[in-house]
Amino acid sequence: MTQKTLGIDDRLHAYMLDHGIREPELLKKLRLETSKDPMARMQVSPEQGQFMSMLVSIAQPKRILEIGTFTGYSSLIMALASTDDVKIITCDKDKTWTSIAKKYWQESGQDHKISLQLGEALESISDLTEEYGEGSFDLIFLDADKENYPNYYPLLKCLLKKGGLLLIDNVFWGGKVTHHDDDSEPTVGVRNMNKVLHQDKGMSISMIPISDGLTIARKL
Repeated sequence: MTQKTLGIDDRLHAYMLDHGIREPELLKKLRLETSKDPMARMQVSPEQGQFMSMLVSIAQPKRILEIGTFTGYSSLIMALASTDDVKIITCDKDKTWTSIAKKYWQESGQDHKISLQLGEALESISDLTEEYGEGSFDLIFLDADKENYPNYYPLLKCLLKKGGLLLIDNVFWGGKVTHHDDDSEPTVGVRNMNKVLHQDKGMSISMIPISDGLTIARKL
C-alpha cells in the first residue's frame, strides 16, 4: 500500500498498455495516423480514452458536448461507448484535423451520433446555450485552448445538468502549473481553472493523475 500516487516510468507504462488497455483496431489506426502530425501531443492517450469510455458506459449520457475535437479520437471512443440514441456535439475551428475525424467517424459507423460544429468555441457554446438551454448536457469534455479555460468554465457549467459530469483535460499541463515563474497564457489559464474549480462548492471534484491530468467534476 502507498499513500502517494505511484510514478509511472516507461517500463510500468508499457506494462499498463499491455495488460490494461483494449484499444479497438480502428482507434489504434486513428492514433497512429495522428502521431504523424506535429501537434499529435494534443490527442488523448489510449489509457485516458479507455477511462473516458468507462465513464460514458456507466453514466450513459444522452447528450454530450466536446470542446476541442482535434482528429476525433475522444469523440469516437465516447460514441463507441454510448447507446445508439446519444447526441454528441463536438466543437473545433480547424478543418484539416476535423476532416480526419469525420473520416474515422464514418468508417466506424458512428457518424450518425456525432455532429461537428466548426468555429470559435466561445461562440459555439453561446449558440448551443441559446438552442438547447441551460442544464441540457449530461456530459461535457473540455480539451481546447488552455488560456480560455477560465472563460469556458462558467458557460459549460451553465450548460451542464444537475448530476452531470464535466471532464477537464490537461490539468497538470506538463507540470507547468507548479512552475510559478511560468506566466504564459496557457499555463495561467490552466492554473486559474484549477483554482476556480477547487473553490466552487457547487461541484464535487476528483483530479485524476492520468496522462496529463484529468479532472472529473460533478454538478451538485
